[in-house]
Amino acid sequence: MGARIHGAGTKVIRIEGVEVLRGTEYTCIPDRIEAGTFMVAAGIAGGDVRVDNVILEHVLPIVAKLREAGLAFEAEGNGLRVVAEGRPRAVDVRTLPYPGFPTDMQAPMMALLAAADGTSVITETVFENRFLHVEELKRMGADIRIEGASAIVRGVPRLFGAQVRATDLRAGAALVLAGLGAQGETEVTGLAHIDRGYVNLASKLRALGADVLRVEEG
Repeated sequence: MGARIHGAGTKVIRIEGVEVLRGTEYTCIPDRIEAGTFMVAAGIAGGDVRVDNVILEHVLPIVAKLREAGLAFEAEGNGLRVVAEGRPRAVDVRTLPYPGFPTDMQAPMMALLAAADGTSVITETVFENRFLHVEELKRMGADIRIEGASAIVRGVPRLFGAQVRATDLRAGAALVLAGLGAQGETEVTGLAHIDRGYVNLASKLRALGADVLRVEEG
């Protein structure tokens, strides 16, 4: 577009202003967090799901942890096939800046591990106070204890439907995912948070066979 920018790949980016930028065409990279959300959905609800438009390099830490939890993956063209059978296994997760495990996948991963076989430890190193979804998951029967920057997640055989509220974007996604595997009906409010990061999440999950209905609040 005519910008003068130097330092890509280093710790310092230098920008020299120009009088005008020109038009161009650009395709945004796929959203690795949305891709990871649907991978976790497969792990929670079970099944065989293909996630299209994925850059494998960007989701490797997510895939690695989900493989450790028992999910199977196969690269297919520009997508990933995810196969989940049975109850996931407990794994330990530590969030890190890219290319480590993304902090934005911490809450969805906790939803998966809340019903996993065994005890998991999730350590948040990127953001403080990012465990607000814990109390909401506990409403669904999750056994989670906070110790400083870590959450001790003791997997239960099954979560149960409850009325819960999204406290932020990824917490909202986590509660929707938890509801997929919970017994009974889960009602998630605070959809404005979820809408900031997902387009038509409910309809996409319905296309995969989920029993999800969006009802406008009020």
